[in-house]
Amino acid sequence: MRRSHRVVWLAAAAWLALLSLAQAQGLPMGKPEELGFAPDRLARITETLKATIDKHDIPGAVLLIARHGKVAYFESMGALDPQGTAPMSKDAIFRIYSMSKPITTVAAMMLFEEGRITLDEPVGKYIPSLAKPQVGVQTTDSSGGPPKLELVPAKRAISLQDLLRHTSGFTYGFFGEGAVKKLYAEAKLTDGDFTNAEFVERIAKLPLVYQPGTTWDYSHSTDVLGRVIEVVSGKSLYAFEKERILDPLGMRDTSFYATDEGRQGRVAEPFADDRSFGAGAAFNDPRIAKKWESGGGGMVSTASDYARFLQMLLNGGTLNGKRYLGPKTIAYMTSDHLGAGIVPGPYYLPGPGYGFGLGFAVRRDAGVSPVNSSPGEYNWGGVGGTAFWVDPKEDMLVVYMMQSPSKRTHYRAVLRDMIYAAMVK
Repeated sequence: MRRSHRVVWLAAAAWLALLSLAQAQGLPMGKPEELGFAPDRLARITETLKATIDKHDIPGAVLLIARHGKVAYFESMGALDPQGTAPMSKDAIFRIYSMSKPITTVAAMMLFEEGRITLDEPVGKYIPSLAKPQVGVQTTDSSGGPPKLELVPAKRAISLQDLLRHTSGFTYGFFGEGAVKKLYAEAKLTDGDFTNAEFVERIAKLPLVYQPGTTWDYSHSTDVLGRVIEVVSGKSLYAFEKERILDPLGMRDTSFYATDEGRQGRVAEPFADDRSFGAGAAFNDPRIAKKWESGGGGMVSTASDYARFLQMLLNGGTLNGKRYLGPKTIAYMTSDHLGAGIVPGPYYLPGPGYGFGLGFAVRRDAGVSPVNSSPGEYNWGGVGGTAFWVDPKEDMLVVYMMQSPSKRTHYRAVLRDMIYAAMVK
């Protein structure tokens, strides 16, 4: 190799190494006051979280606030595992559960941008066993007997858009009531060791709880979407996401399992008596790898990793000069996709003042909701206690990581209100 060429090659290699290191280190730090936050008001948040930990409401937490592309606040406190002695660390790994959904959604929208899928297509085009679903209709027995469940054909196919916005008619079996939800719980869909393809065949044997496109109901829709991504891409869900999203963004601690020794010791744990949610659902152990790669709830991540993902969305689909999605696609995803004809189900998790886009709850109104933020803000959370939101109007993102399912909703609201109160410019 000529010396001049070798110098150029070494310089390029050094630049790539520095770029890789910068990606792994997270977003750049900034001064709170220069980013519009009052330091004393941010200190209140620290005091509140520490008091919460001291009274054993939650074991520990990591909170990251970024604005204008820089981190204004990044703190860890409490215990990594309340059964041990290690303190919570900023690089702690959390089960993010349904915060997996936005990552799976972005993966699907990459295929959408490439013209490999369209959102009006029926799911049955890619998964034949879902081509002709049936809907469970619960009827009252006029003679006073127990309700009956009748199966009727779906009036239309489940579309890919239905999967993305939770209007597919699928449901979850660990919350709510009704004959179909009971069937989901009794089917024990998540028991055993199975692939995404095998999971979809399990769910295909069950009826839908609503006619497709009529009702928002939180569900396994994103798990089914993960299988669609596999069929279209020809790769496993993780392989596709690792290649197209996780590695390029430097999300080195984000995956479906944390099996290597260096990451196992960083997994955050809940209190021993706070490990379950809903009917028969409990915390998994991400240190034990299984075949299932749940696009709807199976990932683990860190606050820094997830903040990079959100910053890419907030930037309109780019980070560090690399484009992942187009800005019009991001705008489309973060618009309300429910419309006047779709009914919020009895367990409408986005809450008052919110619609639902493709993978996120989307704020419609400045008021109405009991928590503060701006119209256009989008968010979601995980059942284990993690949560995020992105406020494009304020050019801000927030990642909150903890493992306490019983306390998840209260402290999300507390932190929202306190963070907006700390924003003074």
